Amino acid sequence: MTPDTACKNQCFFPAASMALIVQKFGGTSVGSVERIRNVARRVAKWKAAGHDLVVVPSAMAGETDRLIGLAREIQALPDPRELDVVAATGEQVTIGLLAMALMDRGVKARSYTGWQVKIVSDSAHNKARIVSIDQQRIRADLHEGYVVVVAGFQGSTATATSPRSGAAAPTPRRSRSPRRSRRRVHIYTDVDGVYTTDPRLVPEARRLRYITFEEMIEMASAGSKVLQIRAVEFAGKYRVPTRVLSSLTDPALPVEEEAQAGTLITFEEDPHMAMEKAVISGVALNRNEAKITVHGVPDRPASRTPSSARSPTRTSTSTSSCRTSATTA
Repeated sequence: MTPDTACKNQCFFPAASMALIVQKFGGTSVGSVERIRNVARRVAKWKAAGHDLVVVPSAMAGETDRLIGLAREIQALPDPRELDVVAATGEQVTIGLLAMALMDRGVKARSYTGWQVKIVSDSAHNKARIVSIDQQRIRADLHEGYVVVVAGFQGSTATATSPRSGAAAPTPRRSRSPRRSRRRVHIYTDVDGVYTTDPRLVPEARRLRYITFEEMIEMASAGSKVLQIRAVEFAGKYRVPTRVLSSLTDPALPVEEEAQAGTLITFEEDPHMAMEKAVISGVALNRNEAKITVHGVPDRPASRTPSSARSPTRTSTSTSSCRTSATTA
């Protein structure tokens, strides 16, 4: 980035609007060396605008599946602790490569694994939950002007094992500092925001400019795959505005333009919606459900109905799967 570009970005964001931003990049966003370089260009752009940045990349696309496959070739049912040890290496590779890509662009960067931070989790291997995050090391590096790159899906217990956590990204906690109070989360994926429904199935689907945390949690729990439900809950708990953006856009896109792109998840309703107006924000799709309808069953407790008096039944089913919902007529 040239000094002129950095100056323009800094002029657009006056000192009062500088923020602490957590940027989360999914596996597709860091799926190759060139894409990691593009992430570095994007991060450098936001750093030049004067923001403090904590970047949380996933493992490169397909890498976690490859590592789990190797573990299953060795052991049919891998030991949970050792599976965590193997799977956690995917994110460790990415944070090192991204830190080097940032350094190559003249940006001070430092990478940390989850247990170096330290992110403390419970001891439930393969599905751990975060207990606490020690911010001291991250805050010190931010104060010295570093971009801090933290491995996603990692934590450590008090006994120093390393269960993988299901949380998508560390979320900035509350702070009394006016500058630190401006906290944001950017989640970069391979889509440019949250749509009213899956655009791959419905070409007419529209991108939402705004959506509330409550609506996003509802859509995520109903099958929307844009965001993990626990990530939305975590950001909502600490009231951190979260913006969903595409990592496949031009990384040189001006900061002021990218800051308004994608979908903003907030506690405030869309200002363009009239008060008390009933609206449907989106429609989520879940293919892993089956509906079973039973016809001709008398509306009486089964235990009191003689078997000879029971009506014949007709049952219609769709393809069975993980979860089943049933209705009785």
